[in-house]
Amino acid sequence: MNERQDVTFTVNGDERVIRVEPRRTLADALREDCGLTGTHLGCEHGVCGACTVLVDDTPVRSCLMFAVQAEGTRVRTVEGLAAGDKLHPLQQAFWDHHGLQCGFCTPGFLMLAVSILERDPDIAESELRAALSSNLCRCTGYQNILKSVLAAAAEMRK
Repeated sequence: MNERQDVTFTVNGDERVIRVEPRRTLADALREDCGLTGTHLGCEHGVCGACTVLVDDTPVRSCLMFAVQAEGTRVRTVEGLAAGDKLHPLQQAFWDHHGLQCGFCTPGFLMLAVSILERDPDIAESELRAALSSNLCRCTGYQNILKSVLAAAAEMRK
């Protein structure tokens, strides 16, 4: 029996109520029930990090979390970074420092990096490199991603 359940949570500052089957992932609920397609599904095994979102300010792999587990939480997706037409400093840094190529992994990297920088904008490069290594990119070679995050950190410290 697939009884649907109501889930109430806040997404990018807006309260949402969605009705989902208990087996529906948070990634699928964000994309299909909330219309937030910036969260990408890559491996669907929690390995690649393309689906990374923030749940109560903690980065999570939304492909591994059920939507019903988000009940009462605050979820932040890549769509919640910009303020209107003004890009978040991290988004601007990815643009300015060529931190993306195909862009598929970019939302996951942005959400992971924003979580890191909001906690510690003075993070050491070696620690940042280690933290970012949990997400995968098949295009960039990572150097420009690292350069972008470091540039955003400098901007966010101002």
